[in-house]
Amino acid sequence: MRHILPLVGKRLLVMRLSRSFVIASFILGSLAVTGCDKSSSGGGGATGEGGAAASVGKTKVAFLLATLQEERYQKDKKYFEEKATALGLAPFTLSADNDNGKQLSQLEDALSRGAKVIVVQPTDSTAAASYVSKAHAKGAKVVSYDRSIKSDDLDVYVSHDAFKVGVIEAEEAVKATGGKGNYVLLDGQSGHSVVAEIDRGYMSVLKPLIDKGDIKIVVQRNHDSWSPEQSLKTMEDAIAKTKGDIQAVLANNSGLARGAVQAVQAGNLGAKKIFIAGSDADAANINSVCDGKQTIEVLKDIKPLAEKAAEVALALSQGKPLEGTLPNVKPPTFAIGVHLVTKDNAKAMIVDSGFHPAKAVPACK
Repeated sequence: MRHILPLVGKRLLVMRLSRSFVIASFILGSLAVTGCDKSSSGGGGATGEGGAAASVGKTKVAFLLATLQEERYQKDKKYFEEKATALGLAPFTLSADNDNGKQLSQLEDALSRGAKVIVVQPTDSTAAASYVSKAHAKGAKVVSYDRSIKSDDLDVYVSHDAFKVGVIEAEEAVKATGGKGNYVLLDGQSGHSVVAEIDRGYMSVLKPLIDKGDIKIVVQRNHDSWSPEQSLKTMEDAIAKTKGDIQAVLANNSGLARGAVQAVQAGNLGAKKIFIAGSDADAANINSVCDGKQTIEVLKDIKPLAEKAAEVALALSQGKPLEGTLPNVKPPTFAIGVHLVTKDNAKAMIVDSGFHPAKAVPACK
């Protein structure tokens, strides 16, 4: 027994020490995991998902985009966040995937996170009127970005000159077709102010010729989420309906124009040189302009638009008065210019300016 008891005591001591070591290791491991969670979940300041240390004490500005699916909106996000950060603001970006309900939830989330200015590209211009009242109730200001919000209480509107986009496309189409023939109009999502403004631009040029019977609109259709796949189907239907007798296609954006280009090429109608216009100047479209599959694009330069929105957000956060580029217009409205891009000027307008790198548009020499 004298030999057994010391042995038992030693075993108990070892067991207690081992148990203590395991518990201590568990606690230290838990602390390490917690520390890792805290460092990875906070967001990255300008990258926009939360409250990084660099953002403490700075005015929060929410940038609510309808979508990030189009190539151009990655530029909007980048340029807005960079400029806002440089101005001393704390921006964060959320995308609604063209879903009205999701954007409303994101607005409420942004307000709960303490955003003092909401810069929003509305998924629906009419439905977004409620955003203004909700934001004002929380003491926040609202900037309508790229598309208008139908509210008398809106604080500021910053957008490209969408009416001019329609005018440029229609004027170039008339030149190319001699003001005669069958036209297809590919519109974006119903309810968007940009769609209405571009179409108003189209009609300011085309209506007299339509009234004379020289131009016929054979198909005009809206496309959910500005879907290139839907515009491809619309164009295929138009080709079938007219047996390929189409002289011009006017598209509200680059994605819709790509659908038209695809349908024309698949239908072996490339030799007809159907006039095709789009806007946003996506790289694929500019390349198609340079290789002759698409006729023109309208450049809506993103950097001045996004940077102006950031400057406006700063002014609103400081309570400074604003006067837009359009005199005597309420709310203050800033209209950013747009530019015609053709095969002849694409390299200068797109590559040399840095809008797209040369490797993204290899056909543009």
